[in-house]
Amino acid sequence: MARRKHSAPRRGSLGVRPRKRASRLVPRIKSWPQVDFDTPRPLAFLGYKAGMTHVIVIDDRPGRRTYGQEIFVPVTVIETPPMIPVAARFYEATVHGFKTLTELWVDPPESLQIWRRVKTLSVDEDHRERVMRKIEANINNVARVALLLASQPTLTGGLSKKVPDIIEVKIGGGDIKSQIEYALNILGKEIKITDVFNPGQFIDVIGVTKGKGFQGVIKRFGVKELPRWHKHRKGSRRIGSRSPGIGALSTVPQPGQMGFHRRTEYNKRIIMIGSNGYEITPAGGFPHYGIVRSDYIVLAGTVQGPPKRPIVLRWPIRPPKWTPEGPPKVVYVSLESKI
Repeated sequence: MARRKHSAPRRGSLGVRPRKRASRLVPRIKSWPQVDFDTPRPLAFLGYKAGMTHVIVIDDRPGRRTYGQEIFVPVTVIETPPMIPVAARFYEATVHGFKTLTELWVDPPESLQIWRRVKTLSVDEDHRERVMRKIEANINNVARVALLLASQPTLTGGLSKKVPDIIEVKIGGGDIKSQIEYALNILGKEIKITDVFNPGQFIDVIGVTKGKGFQGVIKRFGVKELPRWHKHRKGSRRIGSRSPGIGALSTVPQPGQMGFHRRTEYNKRIIMIGSNGYEITPAGGFPHYGIVRSDYIVLAGTVQGPPKRPIVLRWPIRPPKWTPEGPPKVVYVSLESKI
């Protein structure tokens, strides 16, 4: 009887089940880090993936063989136009978790076209007064303050859509009263990427991967292809035995959806942050995206998803022990055509 002669790791990870399509294109942030800022600031930002290029930097990581030398680093460019806080949400802590106490909406600028996303938004003159009275009456019960940030895709160079994407972002730093004051003062004003992150630091990247559709077990799990012998009449690009007579186990590789999964990548380092997109756009523009026209952020390594995919950038929830003093010195940025 055929059997494996030596032990081997199982094919495919069980840590990312179920392998199904993401429920939303713009991911919802489920966990937030504990920070100790002196002043309040948002803990996340939204951008749109433009593409990849490469840079040459001076390695500033102590203990590395290449410390102080020029190294080649592949980078991902994410366009991050300013975001506008359209609402502030206040939570209270209960035995069942955080529950919404109240929320304050503002009438955003007409250029944002928020009506394309929120159909029932009606902000009257008494709305702010009612919310403020409720906050003052429950000031000791407020346990968390968050902002609803709306993106401005019309400011980008690679997107043709007008509908803004809205994400909920927690405010970190300071005490609760300073967070409430910050949220009330920032409503309706623009927040830039430099107000949230600093060049050189590490961040987490949350997004939806590139979709591959319905795939078989060879591509989906990387199982071994069986011999194509004439007596193996049941096929080669499949598993040998799916299950015993009791029924198939959930751990057995089977065909199904591959890609378009929500994934979080930890500790991506910010190489540089800029406001002039033409400084980072290669000749002919990024493939399938175009020209970066607004603020941008450059991350070391790759980022999940195709071009134009919304990417959520969050403060690191499990940062490394080494904290950079600043960004590495960039010697060269490749602006050659990527087409």
